[in-house]
Amino acid sequence: MHTTSAIIRNMTLADLDQVMDMEKRCFTLPWPRGAFEGELTQNAMARYLVAEVEGRVAGYAGIWLIFDEGHITNIAVHPSFQRRGIASLLLERVLSNAKACGIEAVTLEVRRSNLPAQRLYEKYGFQPEGVRKGYYTDTKEDALLYWKRCMSDVPETYDWIVVEEEEDDHGAE
Repeated sequence: MHTTSAIIRNMTLADLDQVMDMEKRCFTLPWPRGAFEGELTQNAMARYLVAEVEGRVAGYAGIWLIFDEGHITNIAVHPSFQRRGIASLLLERVLSNAKACGIEAVTLEVRRSNLPAQRLYEKYGFQPEGVRKGYYTDTKEDALLYWKRCMSDVPETYDWIVVEEEEDDHGAE
């Protein structure tokens, strides 16, 4: 595996054509476009990043921030860019941004058969803590429920922190 240089940035609606292509290539149960549109425009708890390589979306990751817990919704890397460290870059940034938002633990589901993803998550301190029987409706495959309960090893980044400026009411009469 060699590491590819990528720009990690927030996903926008303009990225969805490439994201949908990746969904179809990477998953047997791809999310519909409307689900991503809703996540980006209506779900205040959702945060999505893309990894851009040479002007192309090479991967993406999403998380829901729910009080002090995060739930990773998806991580995908286009087959042309797999095995180049992009999933690691995305997971690192998702975790560091989540920590900066006050997240103390992160969970996710992964197919029992997806050993490369399990190895990635375990590399970043996730541990399997349960099974969701028949979770994946296409094959009735079980999902392993992973948790990262300690975030002390995660540096903080502030890409998702929104600082609201106080209104200047000086001189108002």
